[in-house]
Formats: sequence, structure tokens, C-alpha cells
Amino acid sequence: MPNAYESDLLRLLDERGYIHQVTDPGALDQLAAKQVVPGYIGFDATAPSLHVGSLVQIMMLRRLQQTGHKPIVVMGGGTTKIGDPSGKDESRKLLTPEVIDDNIASIFRVFSRLLKFGDGPTDAVMVNNDEWLSELGYIDLLRDVGPHFTINRMLTFDSVRLRLDREQPLTFLEFNYMILQAYDFLELARRYECRLQMGGSDQWGNIVNGMELGRRMEGRELYGLTTPLLTTADGSKMGKTAAGAVWLNEDALPSYDFWQYWRNTDDRDVGRFLRLFTDLPLDEVARLEELEGAEINAAKVVLANEVTEMVRGEDAAHAAEATARDTFAGGGAGEDLPTLSVGPEGMRIGAVLTELSFTASNGEAKRKLAEGAVKLDGNAVSDPGFVVTVEDGSSFKLSLGKKKHAIITR
Repeated sequence: MPNAYESDLLRLLDERGYIHQVTDPGALDQLAAKQVVPGYIGFDATAPSLHVGSLVQIMMLRRLQQTGHKPIVVMGGGTTKIGDPSGKDESRKLLTPEVIDDNIASIFRVFSRLLKFGDGPTDAVMVNNDEWLSELGYIDLLRDVGPHFTINRMLTFDSVRLRLDREQPLTFLEFNYMILQAYDFLELARRYECRLQMGGSDQWGNIVNGMELGRRMEGRELYGLTTPLLTTADGSKMGKTAAGAVWLNEDALPSYDFWQYWRNTDDRDVGRFLRLFTDLPLDEVARLEELEGAEINAAKVVLANEVTEMVRGEDAAHAAEATARDTFAGGGAGEDLPTLSVGPEGMRIGAVLTELSFTASNGEAKRKLAEGAVKLDGNAVSDPGFVVTVEDGSSFKLSLGKKKHAIITR
């Protein structure tokens, strides 16, 4: 039974399944009902693209803006220089400032499609925490912020405790991460009157740290909200597949593969994903998730189209759907399928499958071949020694099972 929230913000987040924990939900609800609430989520700048695992956080910022509030996208240009120990078993490779800046510029492309940026009261802004973290004098930080953190409490946080329990190194550099993330909240409150930090459930401790720092240092009333840990119905982590991460940027993953990821959603996840990752009205979501048997596939196509259009653009969604239709229904090749050139000498079939990330290893490729799951232009291939050669100007369609297809060229 949904809570009787007064604000559009908490009501929408609750109805669509985003809320796991909220600090003082009554006070935050009242605040959001009467004024614009600037809220932020922090994102890593460790790669040129975020992946699907970050999409629920981006959607929360979209919901914030849709209900009349101001999203603040915080790129961790400063904290990326250190590395967040949360959920990590080992220290992360440190990146140069130039690589971090390039990553942020690349990541912005996706945010620009999902949020409206500008100078208005509810327009989104993207900020880099390197702006203030790099200006901090170490002695000043120790003197002003350090006294508000006890080692005893820091040792209780999962990000620290799990590494120590496993006797895995946790550097002093990483140990400082939670202090700097808490300081981000305080600095955003000073600069943008930010009142709310949102994030995944694993960020609860970091969010509470920031709230307490704001209260202790400046008497600020700040709030936190986390989403449930997002896993698929089979228990796997959202955004990860056997072939690797499902990246949001088109130059990191072809749009057809992105579309296909959503089209392959487990039947049990369709309704939940439509609520979280699309703007479809809730009554339409309810109708779609009631579909059963083969009809549920129509709901999956809607999900794939809606998410791909939002993240990649309308043209990408239409092209991906057309390719899927040609490939599955018409037996054609489809223009948007991934393509691999095997060169004039050709390439062994196992290497082709692995190169396309259809299989994770040559061993898996051999198993799929033995199972009869691999076809070239509809003809089964079972010999792991088979060399795929293509005449100049022609091509083959390679299929692994019913869901993975590619074009093989010379």
C-alpha cells in the first residue's frame, strides 16, 4: 500500500518503486510539497560511459525534475582520483586528470538526453567535485572536517569492514573517500542550497555521513533517500551480462545490443522495469505487465523501444526494432546488427564467437558448437576447426541460438 505522500516527488518515487530508505520522510515530503528541492547523485568518472546499473540513479534525477525540482549531477572528478572502496575487493587503478575530464565529457552525452540543463530554477546542472576538493588544504580539511569523523564509526561501514574481514588492503587514500563524499554534500548545500542526496542502498552510510557533517558544521537540515539494490529476477546484478557491461553510450555498445538487452528481460521483471526505466503512465504499465505467454513479448518490445529511445534517441530505437524484426521474423540480416570482418584469410569459428562477445571463451564456443547452437546463414556449424571465410563483396549472418546475431564480412 503506497504511503500517503503529499509531494509529487515522493509520491512518484514511491509509486514507481524507487524508495528503499528515506531519512525523515515526513519532513522531506513537506519540504518538497512547498518549494523547489535541489537534489544530487554522484557518479564515477572511471570510464567514458556509465552502464545500465547507473540508469536507475539517472532516472531518479529525471523524476526529480519531472516533479518540479532541481537535479544536480555530481561527477566525481576529484573523488575518482582516490577511488570509492564501496563494493570493491581491491584498490582501483588511478586515472590522470586528462582521462577523467575526457570521461566526464563523454558521460554528459547521456545525461543531456534525459535531463534538461540550463540556468532556470529546475534546470539540471552538472558539476565536478574536483572544483572544491582540489582546493582543499590538507591541514584545513583535517582541522575543520576531521573532528566530525571517528575511526570507530568508520570501521563499522561495510565498505571498510568487508575489506578488512577479507584481509584485503585498504589504503589510507581510499579510507579518506567517505570524508570527501560527506564534504561534497556540505559544499553542494553551500553552493546550490542542495537539500537532498540520493543513491543506491550501498550509499546509505555515505549519505548519512554527509547529512551529519552539514548539521554539525553549519546546522543544516539535509535529507537522504536510497533505492533498493537492483537485481534481475534471476538474482544477477543489473547491467552485467556474460558478454560484459551494458554501456549507455552508443560508442561503447551498439544500439541493437542495447535494445536487445531490454528485449531479453525476464518475464518477471517487465512491470518493474517499465515503472523504473520508462515514462509510460502507470495504468499502461499495469496493462502490459498483465500480459502472459507469448503476449508478454509485446511488452518487452515496448520496454526496449522506450528505454532505447530515451537513452540513444528515436532513430536508434526504430533501427534496432527493425533489425530485430528482420532478423527474427523475416529471416533477414538487419542493418543494425553487429558486424565482424574476418579478413581475406578467414577466422576460426570459435574465435569469431569470442571476438563478437557471443561467448566468453573458446571453451564456451566449443560447447555451443557441439550443442548445434551456431549457424551460418541458417546452416548449423559444429566443427570447432571450421574456418569462416567470406568472398569479396559478400557476407554471412552468424547466429548463436535465437537471440544473438551478427553479420560476418571480409
